[in-house]
Amino acid sequence: MNTLKIILFDGSFKTTSFINRLATELAARHEVYILGFNEALSKKIEGVHYVPLGSNQNKFRFAMTSLGYALRSGSVKQLFSTFKRLFKGEKRKLQEANLRFVLHKIDPDIIHLQWPSVIPWFEDVLTEQKKPVILSQRGYHVNVRPFVNSENFAYFQKWYPKIAGFHSVSNAIAVNGDKIWKSPDKVDHVVYTGINLEKLSFLQEYQRTTPIQILSVGRPHWIKGYDYALRTCTLLKTQGVRFQYRIIGGAGEEELQFLIADLGLEDCVFLEDRVSQKVVYQRMQKASLLLMPSVEEGLPNVVVEAMALGLPVLSSDCGGVPELITHGVDGWLFPSRDVEAMAAGVVDFLEFSEAEILKVREAAREKVEGQHGVEQMVAGMEELYYDVLGGGSRRDAEFGAECAEKK
Repeated sequence: MNTLKIILFDGSFKTTSFINRLATELAARHEVYILGFNEALSKKIEGVHYVPLGSNQNKFRFAMTSLGYALRSGSVKQLFSTFKRLFKGEKRKLQEANLRFVLHKIDPDIIHLQWPSVIPWFEDVLTEQKKPVILSQRGYHVNVRPFVNSENFAYFQKWYPKIAGFHSVSNAIAVNGDKIWKSPDKVDHVVYTGINLEKLSFLQEYQRTTPIQILSVGRPHWIKGYDYALRTCTLLKTQGVRFQYRIIGGAGEEELQFLIADLGLEDCVFLEDRVSQKVVYQRMQKASLLLMPSVEEGLPNVVVEAMALGLPVLSSDCGGVPELITHGVDGWLFPSRDVEAMAAGVVDFLEFSEAEILKVREAAREKVEGQHGVEQMVAGMEELYYDVLGGGSRRDAEFGAECAEKK
């Protein structure tokens, strides 16, 4: 297989768990570069090249980075322009110049943008069509924002046709991407999130406690549907259900705090601070049920991780979730925004026997093992890269030789 030079870009060195896992595995077989507007990262991925574009956190480092690239360019004009822009405080223009220099020096085979929001940084690249750009389609940025913001929708309609290939985290989000732009020549591969199952041991000692411990994880954004979950808690309380509901990542959100107080839920609903991934897993191991009340999702990592651990999941049927959960087999679904159905789901869960819950937990682990392994994710992404480069699914020496000849 021919080694590729791959740029993964989301604007920061501190990328998401998905991007880190992808970078880790790709770096074993390819040259992987992560570009970012920061240089502070406590733990870098071995084998991955981190390239700064001008720090957003430190003015001195920003100036040194920009001047360094200008000097390396060998252009007096570029050096003069950099000094001028530093004096005027034209940060964006300097970062754009740094990006152009880095792209020229790396000369990548693939530029993989991780969010639609970073497209503006690559408008020149997309216009010139010299390097193939791939875009990942995830969650809010594709499922919601373009359809509530006409300017955003129009912007995507302009630039989507210039993108060489798309990575969709679910079939559902691919459908929404097609609403923005669809073509018979469009390259769009659904590649599910891959997780390291060796680090997520199946819970053998699971217990459904009394009161039942219900857990949600995620930022306090309206799309997460926490207001519906809190109204569900009100129904559960009036029905005499004993429960404690914790939202990791919800601390400090005034609207949720107000709603909790207004509904009289202070004794059973708790908003907690964001914590590390390791601590999230520890909290999952102590919970009875993961509740995901979201209004819209791509394919939520937290549900994949809970299923891998063997924590039962009750989720709304939004976005790509039905591609992950088969109702009553490896988890349970309810219609999005349906408070009564959500409450009924919790009540039904309390009536299941330990044997029935174990069967669902084991089926959930099996689903994740078959659909969300890291190797499967990397293989799917490589297939997308080679497809965009004109090799389709060919991964043999012949394709490698063809690429070598071109270089």
